[in-house]
Amino acid sequence: MKSSAKKPVKPLTANLSTPDAAIEAIGRLATRDSLDVYAVGGYVRDRQLGLPFSGEIDFSVVGDAPAFAERVASELGLKGKIQVYRRFGTASIRTGSIQLEFASSRAESYHEDSRNPDVTPAPFDQDLARRDFTINALAMDVCDPGTIIDHFNGLDDLKAGILRTPLDPEQTFRDDPLRILRAVRFAARLDFTIAEPTWESMQREAKRLEIVARERINDEFFKILAHNPPSRGLLLLHESGVLNVIFPEIEELAGVDQVGKHHHKDVLLHTFQVVDQLVGAYPDVPVNLRFAALLHDIGKPRTKKFEPKVGWTFHGHEHVGERMVRKMGKKYQFSEDLTRYTSHLVRLHMRPMNLQDEGVSDSAIRRLVVQAGDEIDDLLKMCRADITSGNARKVRRYLKEFDRMVDRMEEIEKKDVLRAFQSPIRGEEIMRRTDLPEGPRVGLIKALIEEAILDGEIHNSEEGANAIFERVVNEVQALDEKVVLTRLRDIMRARKDGLPPPTLEV
Repeated sequence: MKSSAKKPVKPLTANLSTPDAAIEAIGRLATRDSLDVYAVGGYVRDRQLGLPFSGEIDFSVVGDAPAFAERVASELGLKGKIQVYRRFGTASIRTGSIQLEFASSRAESYHEDSRNPDVTPAPFDQDLARRDFTINALAMDVCDPGTIIDHFNGLDDLKAGILRTPLDPEQTFRDDPLRILRAVRFAARLDFTIAEPTWESMQREAKRLEIVARERINDEFFKILAHNPPSRGLLLLHESGVLNVIFPEIEELAGVDQVGKHHHKDVLLHTFQVVDQLVGAYPDVPVNLRFAALLHDIGKPRTKKFEPKVGWTFHGHEHVGERMVRKMGKKYQFSEDLTRYTSHLVRLHMRPMNLQDEGVSDSAIRRLVVQAGDEIDDLLKMCRADITSGNARKVRRYLKEFDRMVDRMEEIEKKDVLRAFQSPIRGEEIMRRTDLPEGPRVGLIKALIEEAILDGEIHNSEEGANAIFERVVNEVQALDEKVVLTRLRDIMRARKDGLPPPTLEV
């Protein structure tokens, strides 16, 4: 402990616009209060590696961390920006773009059937020993920022690019299984090698991840997916057996089957390549699109079939995949937005390629743009990344054809304004002009006007809709109720698939 005598310090400043200013101010307070306070973990690690500041600094306080944090907030005029959790011995202060986290120095002990530790105050060396990896067990005395405390050779591991645990890795992962995912995340982010004993323990303890709250697993997984290239972390998850524990549906993509001379490529490795190509073309692509690309072929294992005259087929895998994603959303507690977005792109991911095979008509392009809506750009990015082959010449040809189709799509969309597509004459207007009550007939009139726009018969405008309005109304009025319902159902079902309905003659 430092001397208990109070030492004079310079006046504190609330201008904590940089991490160095925050360290200096907190160091002066720690000196005044004769407290041992250390910056620990990620801030110290990244500083040693010369990486950009993450925006957060963790402090370990040998003593009452909440009380010290309250003094810091008071001295810096940040009383309204502190959150205190006395039960856990922690506190948090937000100042500008910097987050300051304070925790009392502690030791943790675990029961075999729980990942929740018993926490007790402890000397600082025990506090460092409980941390996940040696590179995160580095500390810096805020009163002497030039000195790095390194009890577990973390600096050597930083230089060597090795990830290992300070203590027995088996016990480390048994105590908190989430550290297995953190190992993958740090190895992926820093391009480090995981030490052999640590790697073997990760494999042995992977099943214990089943006791971890799903939101914590998802949080770590999406952080792994956010690093570039994504395949670095994804391969580690696959090779360690962790992927099979947290997302067995994705692991099912692995492997190659062969019948005679017919084989299909490993869909898992193909998928990893697609995600990498997506990020290679668009480095800042958000994690939700990366995830959609990861799941785009999720339905293939369940639709795989060998046809002697054709080889391996996966007919309808996009529809099966869409249903699987919806089930996964509930099972793994994805947000409703992520589930809807991902399932939508999975369902549509074959359409751009099918357009090229079927012949790219203006009508087909309009239907795809309407079907994809605001997600058309993301769909096209994902589909372009899905063009893979060992034949570079074939890839170049496919990419050229794909880009030609996209150019044509942009021209049509710009002319017809289709992304937020809806009939220029809405249901209320149809009822007013026809005296029809709300119901299927109004719906069919509106749908047929929309189909005329999609087919290019009329322009997407009120003038275009008015030109055929009377004819469409008369034709629908001549139908009996059963036919109206059938035609409306057929149109809506076909539109969901981006196709024209079986027949539009009314």
